[in-house]
Amino acid sequence: MSAHGGHGVLGVDDADSRYRDTRRITWIGIGANLALAAVKIVAGVLGQSQGLVADGVHSISDLVSDAVVLLAARHAAREADADHPYGHGRIETAATVLVGIVLLATAAVFLGHNAVRSLAGPPAIADRPACVALAIALGSVAAKEALFRHTRRVARRIRSRLLEANAWHHRSDALSSVVVAVGIGGTLYGVATLDALAAIVVAVMVAKVGWDLVWQSLRELVDTGLDDASLDDLRREAHAVDGVKQVHTLRSRWMGHSALLDLHIQVGPRISVSEGHRIAEAVRLALLHRQARLGDVMVHVDPEEDTDGGPSNTLPLRTEVVGRLWRRWTGLAAMGRIESLTLHYLGGRVHLSVTLAPAPAGVDAAAEAEALRAAAAAEPEVGAVSVLERAAPI
Repeated sequence: MSAHGGHGVLGVDDADSRYRDTRRITWIGIGANLALAAVKIVAGVLGQSQGLVADGVHSISDLVSDAVVLLAARHAAREADADHPYGHGRIETAATVLVGIVLLATAAVFLGHNAVRSLAGPPAIADRPACVALAIALGSVAAKEALFRHTRRVARRIRSRLLEANAWHHRSDALSSVVVAVGIGGTLYGVATLDALAAIVVAVMVAKVGWDLVWQSLRELVDTGLDDASLDDLRREAHAVDGVKQVHTLRSRWMGHSALLDLHIQVGPRISVSEGHRIAEAVRLALLHRQARLGDVMVHVDPEEDTDGGPSNTLPLRTEVVGRLWRRWTGLAAMGRIESLTLHYLGGRVHLSVTLAPAPAGVDAAAEAEALRAAAAAEPEVGAVSVLERAAPI
C-alpha cells in the first residue's frame, strides 16, 4: 500500500510563475553583462590593463550562462509527460553542468593562459594600466554585487538551483573585479607583474566556481539525495504522525529544484486498508509541509517489520489461499454461512478472520465454527484462525 501526490506539489501556475521570474531576472543580468563586458574590455585595452580585459571576458562568459539559464528554464517549466513522468526539472541540472564547463573553459583558455604568457615575457613600462581602468574595475564590483544579491533573492524564493548558480556566477565576476582592482592599483605603484598575477587569481576563482557547479550537478544526476540531517528530521516528522509505529527505508533524489522522497512506515497489522492509506496520506502531507524542498513523497505502508525482505513475501496470494480453503471446507455445514473472509499476512503465516451469518435455531453453531477452524488450520501456511458469528438482528 502506498500514498503519493502525483508528479509533485508544483502546479502549472507555479511552474509558469517560476519561469517568468527566472526570465525577468536573467534578462536584467544579460543587459548588465553586455554593458559591463563592453566597458571593461574597451577600458582595459585603452587603459593597458590585462586584468581588466580578462575580467571583461569573464563578463562575456556570464552572457553564455545567462543564455543557458533562459533556455533551460523554459524547458524545465514544461509539465510532466509520458517520457518524463517526474517532470523536466533535471534539464536545469544538465544546464548547470554546462554553465560550470563554460566557467572552467573560460578560466583555462582565456584567463589563465594569457596571464601566464604575459608573465613569461619582460614587463614594460608601457604596459602599466591607467587610472580609468581602476575606476571601471571598482564600478564593476558594485554593479555585479547588486546583481548577485537580486538574482540570489529570486533564486531562493523560487527554489532554483540553476538561478542560484547563475547568481554566484555574478558574485564571481564581482570578486574577480576586486582582484583586478587590487592588481591595477599595485601595478600603478610600480609592481609591474601584479596585474597579470591578478588575472591568474581570477582564473583560479572562476575555475573553482565552475568545478563546484559541475560537481554538485553531477551528484544530482547520479541520484545523490538529501543530507543525513534532513532525512533524520523527516523521519522524526513521519514518526510523530498518529498511527505510525516505525519509519524506515527513506530514499531521496533531487529532480531539479525539488527533491523526491519515498519511505516505508509500519502501522498496526490488522487495521483496514483505508485506515492505512489515511495514515500514509497524513505522513505525506506532514513531510511536504515540513520540508519546502520536497516536490513529492511516496509512502509505502507495512503491517510488520520488513527491512530484511518481509517474512510473508513468499506466501500464496488470496485466490490460491481461498481455493485451498474452499476445498477443505467443502461439505462442512458452516461453509454456506460464510459472509466474509479476511487474510492477514503476518510473521510468515496467513491468519484468517471468518465472519459467519447467524446459525438457524437448533444448530450447534460452536461445533460448526470449530470444524471450520480445524479444517483451515490444516493448511501449512495458515496461522491463527478466528471464526466469528454475526449477531442475529433483534
